[in-house]
Amino acid sequence: MDSSLIPTIPHSFHPKPNFRRPSLPKLPPSFSSHHSQNTHNPIPKSSSLTRRSLLFLSTATSFTLPSLANDQNIPPLPNEQIAPIPPPPSPTITDRVFLDFTLCPTSFIPEPTLGDAAAGPAACSDSVPLGRVVLGLYGHVVPRTVANFKSLCTGSSGSTYKGTLVHKIFQGQYFVAGRQGRRDKGEVKPPLDLVRNPESVDPKSFSLKHSRPGTLSLCLSENDDEDGIKLDPNYRNVEFLITTGPGPCPELDNQNIVFGEVLEGIDVVASVATIPTYKPAERIRQFNDFAEFLGDERAQNARTSWNRPLKTVFISDCGELKVAKPSLSPSLP
Repeated sequence: MDSSLIPTIPHSFHPKPNFRRPSLPKLPPSFSSHHSQNTHNPIPKSSSLTRRSLLFLSTATSFTLPSLANDQNIPPLPNEQIAPIPPPPSPTITDRVFLDFTLCPTSFIPEPTLGDAAAGPAACSDSVPLGRVVLGLYGHVVPRTVANFKSLCTGSSGSTYKGTLVHKIFQGQYFVAGRQGRRDKGEVKPPLDLVRNPESVDPKSFSLKHSRPGTLSLCLSENDDEDGIKLDPNYRNVEFLITTGPGPCPELDNQNIVFGEVLEGIDVVASVATIPTYKPAERIRQFNDFAEFLGDERAQNARTSWNRPLKTVFISDCGELKVAKPSLSPSLP
C-alpha cells in the first residue's frame, strides 16, 4: 500500500469540534479476504513455545498432586514422613560409684551423731534402707569434676558424702545433696585436700544437658552453701543434684555441669522424690517476695527451709566400683 495516501497529522495538532478526520483508503479486496480467513485460523506459533507450555503445565500438575492427595485422604509417600530425632548418645562411662540412701521416717532434724561417718544409719533407731544408686561418670568430658566427686565418695580427700543429708527435694524435678557445713548437722565437712576445679568456668563443661531422669550434675546455680563458706579461699564446691523426672529439666541447662548418670537404682531416685517437703503457704510467699524487694536479708534465710524433706533422708554409705572395661557400658558384678 502506498504510504503517500495516508495523511500525516502532527503531534501538536488539536482537532476542533467541527473537524472531521479524513477517512483512510479502503484496502484491496485480496488483503481483506486474506485477513478475515486468518482470524479463524491463526498462524501457528513456533514449536519452542509449545514445548515450554507443556513443561510449565507438567510442573504445575506436579505441585498440585499433594493437595489432591490430601483432599482425598490419601496417605503421604514414605519419604514425606519425618522420623523423630533420637536423643544424642551418652558419653563414655569411665568410672562407677554407688550411693546408699536411707530414710529416717520419725526425725525431721537429724540427731547430733548423724553426721558421724562411723555412725551412719545407727543414728536413727528405725531407719529404713531405700536402696543403692549406681552412678556412671563421664571422665573424658569433665575429668576434674569426676575426680573430685570420686574422692568424696571414697573419702580420700579428707571428707565424704557418707552420713550426709539430702537437704532439698524439688518434686517432679530433682533433689540436692552434699551441702557443706557442720558434720553434726548432716552436712559435708569442707574438704581441704580437694584440687580446685577449673571446669566450673569453662564453657565446654556445660555442653551436656539435663535431658532425662537420673542425670547427675554439679550444683552451681542451685548451690545453697552459706556465704561464709563460699568466701573461704580454699572453698571447693561438692554439692550435687540428681534429676528425678518424669521429664527433662531444661532450666538447669548451661548453669550446672552434667558429669554422670544413674545406671541402676532409678527406682530409688523415684522413692526419694516422693518424700513430702515443706512448702510455705501462698501468703507467706507473698510476704517473702515483698521483704526481698525491700532488701531484707531475712527473706533469703527464710527460703532455705523451703522444699526441705519432712523426713530425714541421708547417704548411709558410698564408694567406688571398679570398671573392668571403661570403653563399654559397665554393669554390676
